[in-house]
Amino acid sequence: MTSLLQRRETQLFLILLLMLVFIGIRAPVFFSAQSMDTLLTDLAILAMVASVQMLAIMTRGIDLSVAANIALTGMVTAMLSSEFPAMPVWQTVMTALGLGLMLGTVNAVLIANVGIPPIVVTLGTMSIYRGMVFVVSDGNWVNAHELAEQYLGFPIDRFLTLTNIVWISVVLLALLHLFLSRHRHGRELYGLGGNPEAAKYVGINEKQKLYIVYCLTGMVSGLCGYLWVARYAVAYTEVALGFELSTVAACVIGGVSMAGGIGTVLGTVLGSAFLVLIFNALPVINVSPFWQMAISGSVILIAVILNSINDRPQMKVILKKAQLATAKGAA
Repeated sequence: MTSLLQRRETQLFLILLLMLVFIGIRAPVFFSAQSMDTLLTDLAILAMVASVQMLAIMTRGIDLSVAANIALTGMVTAMLSSEFPAMPVWQTVMTALGLGLMLGTVNAVLIANVGIPPIVVTLGTMSIYRGMVFVVSDGNWVNAHELAEQYLGFPIDRFLTLTNIVWISVVLLALLHLFLSRHRHGRELYGLGGNPEAAKYVGINEKQKLYIVYCLTGMVSGLCGYLWVARYAVAYTEVALGFELSTVAACVIGGVSMAGGIGTVLGTVLGSAFLVLIFNALPVINVSPFWQMAISGSVILIAVILNSINDRPQMKVILKKAQLATAKGAA
């Protein structure tokens, strides 16, 4: 019981419950069906992108281009829908995944093959992709009346009262959890992030793992580009501006170590829920926009401090496991 309460996921879950009680007392309207629906949809998109951001951070990297990827892919799919209104939804989804994969592969090549640090690569591609949004659209918006009915309809259609966006997120997060917990490539990501030198010594292919990570971040960001534009029914040059910082914050709050090797899908989802709850609740309880920024920043800073404290014993465990793996490899 004590070890369960010490887990970051349990602590976050209890904090979320307390926050919900407090918000419910201050503003009961927050628990209306419409408000909860908005909350779940916001959570679905943030959790999907934050979960793949987690993979990059776990391997001692970061992907700052995810939001620019969302904007570019969303704009391209919106323009295609406007130009070819009869395009089936599955083709739109495949286009979003394919373009996202291509953008992610650019990052992967520069990081894995050229050896440029991830923060430098993705900072550069973030600017390039943002610029490309303006180039392909010529600075114009694609508004709701220009988008095909099926383009707008699929993400917000409902199954068992929940939107397709939420169901897509549930499936993707479940698959990612299984990948990290059951698949060899997923488990090796923890070893690569925890101790890169020992990982190389026992035969973990670093380049291969980095390709997996950054191609996945690209594909999921591309998919979310379509979902984002369809949900808000508009594509413009500043879609998802600053969203990459929210994904990093969700990871940090959820217990993902910036030093690598530590992180869970559940923790990232709870970290995303924490942020979404704050962003949606503060305006409802009449907190000033200036205080909203201060509160959000303070929460992230506290999470980083807690992570740095909690990471020390966990990193010792990871290093011991890596040393044992190295000893077995030598034997």
